[in-house]
Amino acid sequence: MARWLTGDYSPTQIPEPPIARFLFADTRLAWFWLIVRVYAGYQWLTAGLEKWGQPAWTGSSAGAGITGFVNGALSKSSGDHPDVNPIYASFLQSFVLPYAAFWSWAITVGEILVGLGLIFGCLTGIAAFFGGLMNVNYLFAGTVSSNPLLFVLATWLVLAWRVAGWYGLDRWVLGYLGSPGLQGRAFHKPPETSVPVSVPTSP
Repeated sequence: MARWLTGDYSPTQIPEPPIARFLFADTRLAWFWLIVRVYAGYQWLTAGLEKWGQPAWTGSSAGAGITGFVNGALSKSSGDHPDVNPIYASFLQSFVLPYAAFWSWAITVGEILVGLGLIFGCLTGIAAFFGGLMNVNYLFAGTVSSNPLLFVLATWLVLAWRVAGWYGLDRWVLGYLGSPGLQGRAFHKPPETSVPVSVPTSP
């Protein structure tokens, strides 16, 4: 704050407090995040597998399930105190309902991939992010169920992405791909090496 008062607006980094580092970046708590991510992953995987192969989702009538879901959400967008925001209802009507079959497949496959990613700890932060994104959309559509709890868990897993998959594939995947604080073998720019410059000496 004092720097701003003096007109110094150069960027600076505020270090994480010790409690945040312990909760979200310390491998001693990796066992806790293992429990959280396996629980959330199981919920997503079972939800996706229940839809897989059902005629209304990925079968002969693909799109019927999401159509019924969207129509139910649209019915909650009217009245004095609507449960569904009119702007989100417009999104559902314009971009989801006309492409119901596509979204039906996307939701089913997305739930399965999120579940597998969390259970096996592979790209845990990315899997948790997309899981939370689906939770938010379900909540916007007026569906509560387990979505608030799963959204909270997804948010925590995104914050703890560095250690959430420590007891999982991320222990090797993140090390290979490269990430902040880790030297990866793929997609990681090697550090620049300085070339010594010879300075001529006077005879």
